[in-house]
Amino acid sequence: MSQIYKAVTSGVLPPDVPTTFQTDSGTATPAANILNVLTNDVSTNDDDGITDTGSGNTVTISLTNRSTGTVSTVDATLTTAITLPLGVTPGTFYVYGNVQAFNASGPASGAYSYSGGYRTDGATATELGIEVHDEFEDSALVTADIFVTTSGNDVILQVQGVAATSLNWAALMEYRRVI
Repeated sequence: MSQIYKAVTSGVLPPDVPTTFQTDSGTATPAANILNVLTNDVSTNDDDGITDTGSGNTVTISLTNRSTGTVSTVDATLTTAITLPLGVTPGTFYVYGNVQAFNASGPASGAYSYSGGYRTDGATATELGIEVHDEFEDSALVTADIFVTTSGNDVILQVQGVAATSLNWAALMEYRRVI
């Protein structure tokens, strides 16, 4: 068997460990060779749909133009799952997303998708027509529903459960904006 020895002072050296990480906004520097990488959802508008920031020894990667929410209902009361503030700059928003409902004791499930258009003058949100949504439900949830509406300068996603039924809801709202 042959063995080859290559001195580390000649030829191609092993790669260096990065000492800084440049991001869209800031720089992160590992501390004791540890770099924390975090992720989250933010409603901040960014055409790319993703941003990253660096500070200390942490890089945060954010999916933008989105908001998530979870709520529980125990009856047919209308409950807000997500509120999206439209901001003070006039513009048009296309809002879309999905919602899931689950009753463990049934079991019973519902899945919904929606889309709608909204305009803001910077102070008041206006719905452009009526939001459109699809419903996929077990028969026990046929009276459950979702609604997308406005209040003040916000777009509001609401869920409505079923009388005497506990439901857990998860919602995602995404948007595109033009000013």
